[in-house]
Parts: sequence; C-alpha cells; structure tokens
Amino acid sequence: MAGKGPKDYDDLIVYFEGDYVPWNDAKVHVFAPAVKYGAGIFEGIRGYWSETQGKMLIFRLPEHLARLEYSQKVMRFDRIFRADDVAGPLLEMMRRNKFDQHVHIRPTVYVDGDGEAGSEGPVDVSITAVRRPKKAFTETGCKVQVSSWQRLADMAMPTRVKANANYNNSRMASLQAKNDGYDTALMLNANGHVSEGPGMCFFMIRNGVPITPSITSNILESVTRATVMELLNDEMSLQTVEREVDRSELYAAEEAFFCGTAWEITPVTHIDGLAVGNGEIGPITAKLRDTYFDIAMGAVPDTRGWITEV
Repeated sequence: MAGKGPKDYDDLIVYFEGDYVPWNDAKVHVFAPAVKYGAGIFEGIRGYWSETQGKMLIFRLPEHLARLEYSQKVMRFDRIFRADDVAGPLLEMMRRNKFDQHVHIRPTVYVDGDGEAGSEGPVDVSITAVRRPKKAFTETGCKVQVSSWQRLADMAMPTRVKANANYNNSRMASLQAKNDGYDTALMLNANGHVSEGPGMCFFMIRNGVPITPSITSNILESVTRATVMELLNDEMSLQTVEREVDRSELYAAEEAFFCGTAWEITPVTHIDGLAVGNGEIGPITAKLRDTYFDIAMGAVPDTRGWITEV
C-alpha cells in the first residue's frame, strides 16, 4: 500500500509486521493478495481522550479482539493472531504515539506474499491509529436513503465478520446516497428486509419500543449493537426487540439511529425524504447517545469493565 499519507499522519507510529515504524514506512506490495483481492480482515476500535481523567481510554478492546480472532478463522488464514498477540502491541503503539485526543484504531490482519485468491498465507498484522473527533452527525443527525444496492448475503460473503472485501458493498451504497443528496444509506437484504447501513447497525423506536434487525438479517455481529442493547435495558429499562423489519415500517418510526465504532450513536432524522417522527432527534436516542459517550469518555465510572486505560 505504497504512497504517502496525509500530512497530519506523518508523525504517527504504526505497528507493522512485528515492529514499530513511521507511518510512511508501513507498506504492503501491490501484488499481495491483500491488495489484489482484499484478502484481509480488520477491527475498528475507538480510543477516547478523557478530559475528566486526563488519559486515553479504549472502548471494549477485549470484545473487538475476540471478533478479530473469529474473523481470521472464518477467512481460513493459516495463522491466527490471538487477542493476546494483538493487545500488547496495540497498547504499546498507543503509548508511543502519545495521543491526547480521540482516535480510531484499526488492527488489520492480511495475506501478504504473492499468492492468488485462494492463498491462506503468509499472514501478518498491522495496527494503526489516527486522530478522529466525534462524528458531527452525532449532534445534528443524518438523512438516509434506502439504497438500491442490496446488502451482501451470508451465503455470498461472511457478513458476520469484518472482511475487507465486504466493504465494497458499503462503498457502493454510500456513493449512491451521497450522489443523490443524502448523508448515508440503509441497505435491505435479499428478502427485502432492513439489514444495516454502510458500516453501522440500525435501530428504530416504534411505540416506545427499540427494534433492530436480527443477526440473521445479514448484519455484522456488532460490538456497539450489543452495547446499545445493554444500555437501553440497564439505563432506560427498555428491552430491544430483534426481528425482521420491512421497508415500509421505517416510515412509522418515532425515532431512529445508527450505531457502530465509527458512527458511534448517530440519530437518523429523515429516511427517503420523510421525517422520522418530527424530524428532530428523539428523547430516547438523545439519552442513549449521551449515556454512551459519558461511559466511553470516562465521565462516569466504568461499572461494566468496558474500558481499557492506556
């Protein structure tokens, strides 16, 4: 992946193939299966700088690294980087970069060498982190298009894992939505039921009840989705219903939001040009968002063991 990164990345340190190297020295050859075929998997992990505590807090690190292991197994890599193999270098990379603002961390395990599409190795790992503030849409909400691009089926690609190649599906839906004047997209699966957004899970509130597409709707088994359901239950006494959701039911929603590591808790204010509720951020979504950030940023005690300090 040769090529110089943006200037604000030039000072960063990357963990790359067993060493800590400058950002611009972390390169994979263009002939590697990771480049030719997208033969890799990754995790997106959030690090939040806590003004309250004056330290960097990583949100749900063990859960993300457990999914990283699972993804490698599904992709049949000939070497599995276990959670313990990745956690130490990840924390050391964070310490060396001395971040004092929010970041997005990405461990990537990929097939290197010069093999073809069926190559299972050689496998190696890189870990990057880049400065990334809270997404602006978390405060303003976003306008969503139901995409004409269908969400991948699990019989075609492993939708439960964060396989690099899966995200071409997300890319096409995102590009269409932006070209058509929306902020982002929401995809349906082959059965015509709501699946997920391009890299984030979807929730709606109807009659005061949180509803989210089931795991079998070809969604990612999302760490943030599980977090949201726990917070809704524990902090707001709301039990989430997991089930199939039809497109037309979206227009009956009182509130809606996306969730994911990159999208955090992002309210949805309009779908297909129609207002969700009154077109403003709803009270359940707003309280959930604020609760999520209070925990992730260390403004309140971590009673669930979700935070790893750097």
